[in-house]
Amino acid sequence: MDAFYSDRFVLPLPAGHRFPMQKYRLLRERISQALPEVRLREPEPLTDAALAVAHCPDYIRRLVCGDLSRKEMMAIGFPWSPEMVERSRRSAGATVMACRAAFRDGIGINLAGGTHHAYSDRGEGFCCFNDAVIAARLMRQEGLAARCLIIDLDVHQGNGTAAMTRDDPNIFAFSMHGAENYPFVKEQSDLDIELPDGTSDEMYLMSLQAALIQIRNQFSPDLVIYLAGADPFYDDRLGRLALSKPGLLARDSQVMAFARDLGLPLSIAMAGGYGRNIQDTVDIHFQTVNCALQYKNDKSGPSEASLSY
Repeated sequence: MDAFYSDRFVLPLPAGHRFPMQKYRLLRERISQALPEVRLREPEPLTDAALAVAHCPDYIRRLVCGDLSRKEMMAIGFPWSPEMVERSRRSAGATVMACRAAFRDGIGINLAGGTHHAYSDRGEGFCCFNDAVIAARLMRQEGLAARCLIIDLDVHQGNGTAAMTRDDPNIFAFSMHGAENYPFVKEQSDLDIELPDGTSDEMYLMSLQAALIQIRNQFSPDLVIYLAGADPFYDDRLGRLALSKPGLLARDSQVMAFARDLGLPLSIAMAGGYGRNIQDTVDIHFQTVNCALQYKNDKSGPSEASLSY
């Protein structure tokens, strides 16, 4: 199973910045030590032409050249740097390569990505380019997937994804997120489920199961892109939900069983994670990768007991 990493491309952040950049390196190192069956590969950067399947050429040009206004950069939440641009190209490229790997092997993984707050003409919320939408449209261009389902289980709504796919009948965007969390003005996805603060495992998993049944009856995709956010975790600084690690594992298992039962290739991106203890975030992302590996190796699917901490 291929997993694509871009943690070598680190953007310089000021001291005390709340984005946990080091989680990506820690995750790759843990996979390297514990999961030898996972092939770790560095992605190619996406070209401007590839980015333009989802983003306005003027926005791409201004971002690449550092011509965005201070207000636009504040909305993204990172200081501009050439490293930020390169990392954004690579991280989006990793989701594209994970999709291609999924068509070859059944599952492919981006150890970063999930940049769902990026709109066609602007970035927001630590997101410059919308990797899932770019990948879905490139897979269509390449003749691999006419229709794509994006399952977004980051704790924050995929507002950029919703806006970018609103008039695209070939992409079904599903987001399940905290009702009172960022973004405070929501967009309309094809399916949104808004959860109250403090939602725990049982309610979350029941809501997800109902949503997947609804999607199955409503849309027939050729590819699933899954944003496996770690931020619904109960001790996430930006989360406000209350899922446990076993609950998040059960969530992953539900999504993977859904894709497996329909015989669909599955591309996974890690999305958000801001645990008060960064090792919790790494644990959650790691168990997503491990769950994917077990699904690939065992068509009957993994047991929760074999994967929980």
